[in-house]
Amino acid sequence: MKGYKTIIISVSILFITYMSVQNPLSHRYISTLKNEAFSAVTVSESNTAPLLDQIKLYSGEHNIKPVNARIDPVWKAIPGYNGLSVDIEASYERMKKRKKFDESLIVYKQTKPKVSLEDLPPSPIYKGNPNKPMVTLLVNVAWGNEYLPEILATMRKHKVHTTFFLDGSWVKKNQDLAKVIFEEGHEIGNHAYSHPDMKTLTNQRIREEIHKTNEIIQSTLDVTPTWFAPPSGSFRMDVVNIASSMNMHTILWSVDTVDWRKPEPNEMASHVVNKIHPGAMVLMHPTSSTAKGLEQMIQGIRAKGYSIGTVSQLISEKRLVKADKLGETDK
Repeated sequence: MKGYKTIIISVSILFITYMSVQNPLSHRYISTLKNEAFSAVTVSESNTAPLLDQIKLYSGEHNIKPVNARIDPVWKAIPGYNGLSVDIEASYERMKKRKKFDESLIVYKQTKPKVSLEDLPPSPIYKGNPNKPMVTLLVNVAWGNEYLPEILATMRKHKVHTTFFLDGSWVKKNQDLAKVIFEEGHEIGNHAYSHPDMKTLTNQRIREEIHKTNEIIQSTLDVTPTWFAPPSGSFRMDVVNIASSMNMHTILWSVDTVDWRKPEPNEMASHVVNKIHPGAMVLMHPTSSTAKGLEQMIQGIRAKGYSIGTVSQLISEKRLVKADKLGETDK
């Protein structure tokens, strides 16, 4: 009996197969069922794709390439800027407990450019990388002691740290005030020793002006500047090359307060804010105009979405990334 049932089933299967071949309608119906079944499997596999593969796919679509440092024909040395790439392993670690992809848990890491500022030949720097939403305030100090306390108080109030370029002879006469600037957390740069026209000096004098200022700053504040700002922006390439040989970059500016002309503070601040751009270096001095217009300037710059930092922070290739938003890892 059991063998009889087996024979009947086998015959039935053969009959159905024969009919599907002979009957085009049956053949199309069976093909449709097969296609629907295949599609269902494909969709199912897509929806349940391994989490790691989904992160890798996302990574390929959301990486940002780094920007190389370069010499611009107008703006001279332009620093590089890090790129961003998805940290696949770190992202996976954050998502694996939930066992599903979550864009908010993606972790990024910064990727360095192939060409950095140090790879370029000596050249002055007028601004930071235009992709970096940061600016710096260059405060050149050779006089104006009476306005420094107000300027420092405003920066303290708004939690701004920037770079003060100090004249060497000024430091020698005002060591306590130089220490206050440094202790407030500001970066210290070299502004030559006697505020000369650097372009007209012999190479030996150029070297002496820079070296003597570094010496007095080192003995007073225990720091050696890495940034040199020639007085009045006057220089020739010998100045840049000599500063470079002393491990210093020559810093100029892309926005000028022209505060030495004693402009009306509000007008001066508005002028600066209107001219501000990503990577801007803003030249100023301890004057009455700057002391009174600085707060408006800081607020206007930040209202445009820019951070304010030191020259070192601006020139750095490090991206400005909100870690709480992107889960950035410091790599």
